[in-house]
Amino acid sequence: MSTPAVYTHGHHDSVLRSHRSRTVANSASYLADRLVPGVAVLDVGCGPGSITVEMATMVAPGRVTAVEASAAVLDEARALAAGAGVSTIEFAVADVHALEFPDGCFDVVHAHQVLQHVADPVQALREMRRVTRPGGVVAARDADYSAMSWFPRIPELDEWLALYRTIARANRGEPDAGPRLHSWARRAGFADVVCSASTWCYATPDEREWWGGMWADRIRSSAIATQAVAGGHATEADLNRIAAGWREWVAAADGWFAILHGEILCPV
Repeated sequence: MSTPAVYTHGHHDSVLRSHRSRTVANSASYLADRLVPGVAVLDVGCGPGSITVEMATMVAPGRVTAVEASAAVLDEARALAAGAGVSTIEFAVADVHALEFPDGCFDVVHAHQVLQHVADPVQALREMRRVTRPGGVVAARDADYSAMSWFPRIPELDEWLALYRTIARANRGEPDAGPRLHSWARRAGFADVVCSASTWCYATPDEREWWGGMWADRIRSSAIATQAVAGGHATEADLNRIAAGWREWVAAADGWFAILHGEILCPV
């Protein structure tokens, strides 16, 4: 069994407040027509559960199983489901490289921003395929850090991107996962892979404050900051400078940031 890679972002609140914003509409619209009443869903790497809970409302009375490598973040997902009055979700700690579920027990197996962080994405997709019943589908969406684009071209954001990619790869992840999803799926045994792409874009004052402010906090306070300093990739002064660069971008009236994501739908 493969050893999971280190989750580069960690679960600091600066990370989770980004994850909490994710919905089916902004993060899984390519899969929405498969989320019909009665289907059984496995949500791999559910995080704080915003996508999971929405999926559960769409597929009810079908059930959703939500798994995470972190028991702590599952507590937040449970609380979100309880607050929404959703009782059709089961939560469990799991390793996507070796899922403890029988063959062919889910109609939809979904992973959002997961494969970029695992040690062996091909093995992860093989496991996702194994637990999907014939006629079902495996779905994955991941960002491509190499294709991130922004304006103004603030040098500290270039430094941020290079630093993040270095740390992610030191953790055995692949930050530029989006374009690789198709290849990984074929290597995992999928013969029919439907590929698409979509974006997140932040340009209004509120969007810039949310996205740039989140990264200004994350680069100084999350697991990324700890790993950057411990690994000798950056100093505290470097991180403070990068955070100031993010704040400069937030303040730019013409600021714009876009993230390209690769998506795959793999029928089983």
